[in-house]
Amino acid sequence: MAKVDKSQYTKEQWIAVRQQRREAKLRHRQEKLIESQTKEFAKDAAENPITPPYNDSQRNQRAFVIGNGTSRASIDLAKLKQHGVMYGCNALYREFEPDYLIAVDTKMITEINRAGWHNTHEVWTNPNKSISQFKGFNFFRPSKGWSSGPTALWFAAQHHYPEIYILGFDYKGIGENNKFVNNLYAGTLNYKRTRDGATYFGNWLRQTRQVIKENPQKTFYRVIASDNYRPPELNNFGNLQTIMVEDFKKKFGLPPSL
Repeated sequence: MAKVDKSQYTKEQWIAVRQQRREAKLRHRQEKLIESQTKEFAKDAAENPITPPYNDSQRNQRAFVIGNGTSRASIDLAKLKQHGVMYGCNALYREFEPDYLIAVDTKMITEINRAGWHNTHEVWTNPNKSISQFKGFNFFRPSKGWSSGPTALWFAAQHHYPEIYILGFDYKGIGENNKFVNNLYAGTLNYKRTRDGATYFGNWLRQTRQVIKENPQKTFYRVIASDNYRPPELNNFGNLQTIMVEDFKKKFGLPPSL
């Protein structure tokens, strides 16, 4: 980035210009990092292709990526499982057995390790010094470096399903002005309290967008409640459709909401 003559600005103007330059540098570094990671994963995928574990041709036609936003609360996952391969995130394991569990937070991996759930189920995470002594986990190599939900979506995309349904990716918070954390497990171990502020969703959205963009041959369906946020950044993908929760239930013969 070219040098700027500070003397050409007032103090207030220079503060604004300096902040803009810092943000531009940060964006540039993030873009370069994403570009580098994309190349690494493309090379790794070519050398180590991932295949689904099931021979059931009907299930292998679609995947369900299960985030933990409150919009999926009324969906019966146990009845849904017969219709596709399930990719779950974090504390979902406490009440449901997905085919794959993805967790990248160190505290959550520590919880799973203590519970021993990974000894009888497939759990994927990023390599991390803090958990290097744990046995029985599967590691993304190189580390994906993303949040759990988008990582699960990316992982499902590597398995080559024609259809991928995205549940519980709500992005914005809940309550007045969307200011409270939006997570079914809020208030439980390793999660924010229910009245804590909503988590910043920019990285989740950017990572989700990247997966959809890089897989134009697959059809993605984002399952949402009627009042869910619809990010404009997702409006321009021909391979992404939006489906309401109740319509989704009808499609797969699930119990309607009471």
